[in-house]
Order: sequence, then structure tokens, then C-alpha cells
Amino acid sequence: MGGDFGPRCIVPASVACLAEFPSLHLVLVGQAPLLEELIARVPVADRQRLQIEHASEVIGMDERPAQALRGKPDASMRVALELVRNGRAQACVSAGNTGALMALSRYVLKTLPGIDRPAMVSAIPTARGHCHLLDLGANVDCSAEHLYQFAVMGAVAAEALGVERPRVALLNVGTEDIKGNQQVKLAASLLQQAQGLNYIGYIEGDGLYRGEADVVVCDGFVGNILLKSSEGLASMISARIEALFTENLGSRLVGSLALPLLRRLRTDLAPARHNGASFLGLQGIVIKSHGSAGSEGFQSAIRRALIEVRENLPQRLHGRLEHLLL
Repeated sequence: MGGDFGPRCIVPASVACLAEFPSLHLVLVGQAPLLEELIARVPVADRQRLQIEHASEVIGMDERPAQALRGKPDASMRVALELVRNGRAQACVSAGNTGALMALSRYVLKTLPGIDRPAMVSAIPTARGHCHLLDLGANVDCSAEHLYQFAVMGAVAAEALGVERPRVALLNVGTEDIKGNQQVKLAASLLQQAQGLNYIGYIEGDGLYRGEADVVVCDGFVGNILLKSSEGLASMISARIEALFTENLGSRLVGSLALPLLRRLRTDLAPARHNGASFLGLQGIVIKSHGSAGSEGFQSAIRRALIEVRENLPQRLHGRLEHLLL
């Protein structure tokens, strides 16, 4: 029920994913009359793979997490997480209030042993492919121990997604050992002592985009600003290029020749393609979609959930964490 577009975006995205993945089953959690009305407008080839779970309450995008935690026991977000806890679903995907989703996830699903706080992670496009960046906003203030835990979880997640011996780096204002605040320096010391972790040191923002690391760790304040700035920059560059190729006849002719390449570049960099941040460190799979994501973006978030279900990511994390955590 959350996000900028709510079920009017999520229902078509869900139906599209059912067509894409024949083994997928989805449960839409929210106000049943509205969901039934929207489903009736969209042809569903196999209605048995699409269920509705009624929830009478909705958490607003501006509600405080504590209010959502205590005051709305039948909120759609909470009911969805309880389905995961009770084994009726293998993952929860939401475009709703991020703070409420994190608070409810920690309360309903609990964290893995040894993990103090879950972290949000997502794949960022780089010159060499992708980099897994965390935290993206769940934890604004982080200790060195938290950054260390994020690095361990990010490395295990990257391995599960096919990266062999992922290179782990701390995002910093320079690559020299003397650079950075006290938390980053202490985290670097902890990571240098970690056995079985491929820690490569500090990385700056430009190094991230050059693909110098597979996992980049920072606190949620920095990570969220970096993510949103990246998305805004990608959109601005795309718009500027399109404007240049349409300002006169000559540029339109050149643009027509370059159009296939421009479309490919736009597709590769489109935020919707990379939508879906995972809450690592929980005893269950929770994927946070951008609130502003459209149907295509929400489909990407569902795909991310499918990958983590297939890889049984929480169990893999649990198996590796006891060997890597201090």
C-alpha cells in the first residue's frame, strides 16, 4: 500500500513478474477491496499464483517508526513481515516508509546472531559492472563495529550473487591511512585483522565508479546521499544528452545514428533497473523498493527478492558470520 504510487503501480508490476517467472507465487497485502478492483483490470494468466491478504491499516510515508510499531498492529507492512516470519512467504518487498519497514523488520523477524543492526545494500553500476554499496540510509550513525559487520555481510552477499573473493573497501575522503574520522580508522583496523575477508583499504567516490572494489562500506548518512546523488546525476546527464541531440536539424541527424547506443546507455544506468535494496542481517529476506519507483522499478525489486530466496541468503550469512565476526 506504500510508495508514491501505491497498489496502482505494485499490482501491474506483480502481474508482470508472474508472467516472467512461472514458478513465482505472490501475496498482495493491503486493503482487499481496492486490490481486487485493480486486479480485475489486469489480465492474470494464472490467478492461483496471486493471492490477497487483507490488512485494514496503512502506514503513511511520513509516520514515525515508533508510531507504526506500536499503533498499527494490522498495517499491511507488518502483516507482510509476519507472513515471512510464519513461513507463509519467503520474502517481503515493500515501497513503503523506510524507517517503519526497518523498525518492524527488526521487531518481527529479528537480526541474525552477532548482528547489531541490519544494513541496506544495493548494486551500483560501475565501469566494470556493479559494486555493492552499504549502508544506504538505515543507520545514520555507525560505530566502527557496525561498519565492520556491514563489510562482512556485504562480502557474503556479493559472494552469493556470484562475485568470487569480493574486494571490500571503506568509503573515505582519501586513500591514505591518516585520512578519515575516528570510526572509519577504527573500522579499518578491525578489517585488517579479519581472516578470510579480502579487505583492500580505503576508496574514494571516483574509485567506486571505476570499479576498484566489489563491496563499499559507509554509514547510512553518506551512503544515502551518494545513492541519491548518483541517481540524480545519471538522470541529468541523460536529459542533457537528449537535449543536445534534438536542438537543431544537424544534431537530430547525428542523434538518430546514435539513438541505439543512447538507449542502451540509458537502460544500463536507469535507476529502475537497479531498484531494490536488501536489508542484510535479518532472519528473513526484506527488500526495500524506492518509494518513487514505477512498475518497472518494482519488478526489479521483486527480482532481487527472488535471487536472495534462490541463494537462501540469510542462511548463508548465518553460516559465514560466526567465522568472520569478532
